[in-house]
Amino acid sequence: MPVGAVVFAPDGGVLARARNAREASGDPTAHAEILALREAAGRHGDGWRLEGCTLAVTVEPCTMCAGAIVLARVARVVFGAWEPKTGAVGSLWDVVRDRRLNHRPEVVAGVLADECAAVLDEFFLRHREVP
Repeated sequence: MPVGAVVFAPDGGVLARARNAREASGDPTAHAEILALREAAGRHGDGWRLEGCTLAVTVEPCTMCAGAIVLARVARVVFGAWEPKTGAVGSLWDVVRDRRLNHRPEVVAGVLADECAAVLDEFFLRHREVP
């Protein structure tokens, strides 16, 4: 899947970049967001809190990634394409804005949504073509 994620430090510098590696690694948790959060946590703050940081990702995070965003105390999540089948930042669920949780990041949704969706659509079209 052509999903990428970048974690920005509070000063705007890049802390980490990652892309989806689930298929390549055989690891169901190797989503771009998780991999980027892990790397950023090793470079920022007290080892796991990403307070003041922004996570930008191609597509709306799933429930696993949304939970990790909350637990890492990410200040802001920015995403491009909506994911109505598995999205957990407003589409199917809204994990990051659940008032029962102790942290709720700011959400900026739909940034370059058409461009991000086109990349995903093209990927799936190529993978569904019969040789």
